[in-house]
Amino acid sequence: MTDLSSILPAFPTAPYARILPSLERQGVSTTDLLALDPAALAKRANIPVEDVRRLCTDILRALQRDLGLTGNDSETSHPSLRGTGNEISKKWDAISTLDPSLDGLLSGGFPAGYITEVTGESGSGKTQLLLLLLLAVQLPAPHGLNRSAIYITTESSLPTTRLAQLRASHPILADTSLSRVLTIPARDLETQDHILRFQLPLAIRRHNIGLVVIDSIAANFRAEFEHSAGGGAHGANMARRTAELVGLGALLRGVARSEGVAVVVSNQVADRFAPLSVGEGPRGSWAESQGHRERLTLDGQMRFFTGWGDGEYWDEGGMKTPSLGLVWTNQLACRVAVGRGGGRRWMKVVFSAWGPGGREEVEIWEGGVRVVGEKGKTAEIVNKAID
Repeated sequence: MTDLSSILPAFPTAPYARILPSLERQGVSTTDLLALDPAALAKRANIPVEDVRRLCTDILRALQRDLGLTGNDSETSHPSLRGTGNEISKKWDAISTLDPSLDGLLSGGFPAGYITEVTGESGSGKTQLLLLLLLAVQLPAPHGLNRSAIYITTESSLPTTRLAQLRASHPILADTSLSRVLTIPARDLETQDHILRFQLPLAIRRHNIGLVVIDSIAANFRAEFEHSAGGGAHGANMARRTAELVGLGALLRGVARSEGVAVVVSNQVADRFAPLSVGEGPRGSWAESQGHRERLTLDGQMRFFTGWGDGEYWDEGGMKTPSLGLVWTNQLACRVAVGRGGGRRWMKVVFSAWGPGGREEVEIWEGGVRVVGEKGKTAEIVNKAID
C-alpha cells in the first residue's frame, strides 16, 4: 500500500493500521482494492473481510471527493459534471453538414469543443467537406455557430474559387461571406507549432472564430520524420514524433475546450496490406489458434478505428490506414473516413465520443456533399432555416 500515500496524501490510515502491513506484504495496491473482490484480498492477506470492505469503501469515497464527484460536495463539483440530459443537450453546439442524413451520422454535426478528423485518400472529398464547414459555421443555430472560421493550410492554398461556388450554389449559404474565412500557411512543423500555440488563440478572440481547420495534419510530420536516419537515430526520431503528436493533441484539445471552437483536421492515408492468411486446418489446429491470435493483434483490430477493413463495397478502393498511427488516433474524439471505389463515394463515422456512427453513400455537387438520392432535402433545410 505504498502507493496510497501518493494517490491520497490526506487519507486517514490510522483506523487501518492493523491490516495495512498485511496488504503491503502481499503486494496489494490501491488499484487492487478498487478492482478486485474484497473477499479474495482478505483471504490472500489473512485479514477480516469486513475490514477490507470498509477500507475499499473509504478509499472510493475519498477519490470521489478529490475529483469533485460527490453529491454533498457541490461547491467543488465541476459544472460540466452536473445537469440533466436535456440541459446538457441544449448546450450542444455543432456545425451542420447541411445534409440531414450526414448530420444524423454525427449526432448533429461537427461539435465545438472537440477534435474531429476527416481522413481519406487524395480526391475522396476531404477538402470538399472542410470547405463546406468553413461557410456553414457562419450560419445561425441550428446549422452553425454564427462565427467565423480559420483555415490553416500545410500544403496548398485555400481554394477560393470552389469556396465561392459553394456559396453561390447552396441556397442556405447565400448570406455567408468569404471575408469571414481567414487563412494562414504553415509549411513546416516549427511554424505550425508557433501558429497553434501563440497566434491561434489570439485570432480566435479577435475575429470571433468558431471553426479551426487544419488541412492536412500529417503533411508536416511526414516531411519532418519520414526521411529519418536508420538504426538508433530512427528510434529517437520516432520517440520524438510520438511526443510531438501527444503534445499537439493536448494543445488542440485545450484550444477547443477553452475557446469553444470546433477543431477539424484532414488526414492522409497509406495503403494497408492484409497479412497472409493461414490455411484452414482441423479444429484445434495450430492454424486456427494462430488465426485467433492475429485477430487480437493491432493489425487485426485496425478495422475498428481506421475506417477500412470491415467489408462491403466500401473497401473496393483498397485497404487504407490513416497517417500518424495509433498515437494520433488516441488524440481524437471522432474520426470520419471518406473514400471512393467502384464508381461510388462514401462517408463513414468510424468512431465518435457522442454517437454510434454509421455510413452513407454520398456525392459531391456544386453546393457541397450530400447523401445520394436526397436532392430534395436541400429545399427542406432552406425552408426550415427561413421559418
